[in-house]
Amino acid sequence: METSAFTGSEKYVLDQELAKIVNISMVLEMPLLLKGEPGTGKTMLAYSIADTLRMQLITLNVKSSMKLIEALYQYDTLTRLNDSRFGDSTRNVGDISEYIKMGKIGQAFVAEKRCVLLIDEIDKAETEFQDDMLDVLDQMQFDIMETDAVVRAKNRPVIIITSNAKKDLSDPFLGRCNFHHIAFPDPKMMRKILQVHFSDISGGLVDNALKAFFGLREVDGIEKKPATRELINWVRALQADPDFRDGGRLKKEIPYLGVLFKKSNDYSKATANLMKKRFF
Repeated sequence: METSAFTGSEKYVLDQELAKIVNISMVLEMPLLLKGEPGTGKTMLAYSIADTLRMQLITLNVKSSMKLIEALYQYDTLTRLNDSRFGDSTRNVGDISEYIKMGKIGQAFVAEKRCVLLIDEIDKAETEFQDDMLDVLDQMQFDIMETDAVVRAKNRPVIIITSNAKKDLSDPFLGRCNFHHIAFPDPKMMRKILQVHFSDISGGLVDNALKAFFGLREVDGIEKKPATRELINWVRALQADPDFRDGGRLKKEIPYLGVLFKKSNDYSKATANLMKKRFF
């Protein structure tokens, strides 16, 4: 199946290796498993692919208690029972298929055009869920037990699977996917990201904000390090403050730590560290 190459987007800076693995995964029609710490752009990559290639995006947010059947379809027995009792529905109560609703994977299979299927945070799921899901994605079909119907994919979706590496994935699962680890952006890449999001930003603000940001990420004992999202929001706050808009005052004061750190202990450690030393 021919699909246009993905080269990034206005809001997503793509390095060469990631571009290669994205495009070869689409050509080979294999799921692409993305690992990396939160905030490295794993989820946003799927959004960017869908937006750039003008595809529908269908997102399955995986939960620890989720069963595979929930991702495939649901049989609405309660509505059918009520319809049979009260008789005021336009649906045929005798036809079970009228009460079958596609889950996220099912929606991707029945979509009229090729779409992007994002399976977000697969590491939350049990191993059985992971392996059974890959069986379905390999075969591109599943059975509806209540009707003995087989749902076959009309088009093989572009499948992006993300993991925060909180739980090991099984070898069979890994063997069925292409893999890429998205490293946290280095200062050079982060500069490009800021320039994409802030076309009118001053050079002094970029320089000093990045020095402070990467210095704060290295504070000992920080549980949740600020990620790209927090940096972008922090720079937005700095730009909105006339005292910090040009970045010069950052050499003396680091404001708005609550934009960067969302946990009390992290906030306290960062504050204490700033009282002891500076990053300039």
